[in-house]
Amino acid sequence: MVASIHRNAADNAAQQLALPMGTQDAEPRLGRRSERLEERLAERRADREEEAASSHERVGFELGWDYAHHGLTPPVDQLFRQSPLQQGWQLGRSTFGARTLKSHRHTQLWLSLRLHAWQRGRNFETLLVTPNYLQQLDTTHCPVSRLALNDDADHPQCRSIDRVRDDAGYAAGNLTLMSHAANQAKSDRGWQQCWAMAQSLRQGPMTLAGGLNAEAWERMAVLASFVTPMAHELAATLPLLVMPSNRMRLFNPVQALQALVTRQLATPGWSQRLTRLEALMATQQRADFSKFVLALVPRVLRCQSLTDPMDIRWALEDAWRDPLLQKRWTRFASQLTAEQAEQLVQRAASKHLSNVHVQSHGSAGTDGWALERQGFRDAA
Repeated sequence: MVASIHRNAADNAAQQLALPMGTQDAEPRLGRRSERLEERLAERRADREEEAASSHERVGFELGWDYAHHGLTPPVDQLFRQSPLQQGWQLGRSTFGARTLKSHRHTQLWLSLRLHAWQRGRNFETLLVTPNYLQQLDTTHCPVSRLALNDDADHPQCRSIDRVRDDAGYAAGNLTLMSHAANQAKSDRGWQQCWAMAQSLRQGPMTLAGGLNAEAWERMAVLASFVTPMAHELAATLPLLVMPSNRMRLFNPVQALQALVTRQLATPGWSQRLTRLEALMATQQRADFSKFVLALVPRVLRCQSLTDPMDIRWALEDAWRDPLLQKRWTRFASQLTAEQAEQLVQRAASKHLSNVHVQSHGSAGTDGWALERQGFRDAA
């Protein structure tokens, strides 16, 4: 082990004092001081290890307790005597007996997700991420590959919960449901890496990476961009190639406005709602917003015969691949500041111009994300 000991000013001053000649116990005293320093360092290391162990054991015990509370059995590889999860499960079984809570598919998903996080030392926000929360993330198709999802654990299109932002924990607003194959392909990539992958595939000669084509990687990039703070000017240039997942937190106000406007066209009455939204803008902003809507509407009108919600969603997403539409949106959005975009979203929500619930989290938007620890669990 290599250790570095930094001395303070008092230590340096004492070191510069002249030692009287003939002092016989100078070296023993220095030796004893060095031993005491080593002992203190060893104690601190032991304390840190104990804190980490206690956190690991506490979380594991609570997880085992919840398995028992729902009448479920943990994986067999966790049922060894020294496992805190096994200890919590055993005590829970003796406590609850047959008086267990009703469990369903999302309960099992919740417990397995917590187990996955616990084994890897990742932070899991148990206050908000519940079976009911995970149920609200459910969808029939992967938002990245657009293939139908299933519950076969060995199938590449099996449902999988992804931490969209890899430097954050399993927390409300940072989770989305996608296929296991898409989750594996994404790995720990951020939005810029996903976008670069898409552009590389477009240049060829390869057309697939991780089983995904260029369009799927672009959707992956936009999905990751929602939870990535960036300059307003950059966020205003990104096309809405994928809708935000339910309960996802959008860090860039202009993307929240972009999603709010696009969602309007999924339900009847969109023309009146967009007109009322336009009335909240300044004169020049209204003119450019009107041009943007004129470019968007024809693409959507071609899809009026669609009845399946997923087909309508994909049609709205694909409309953003029109260069003219993206150009007009960027021109409009660039006139706004991030604050103005946020105000428009809030005013639209207060006037019930949004067909989805909009909630502002403010400074509490990343509570439970453990960003200061790169998404890992606190050792204390």
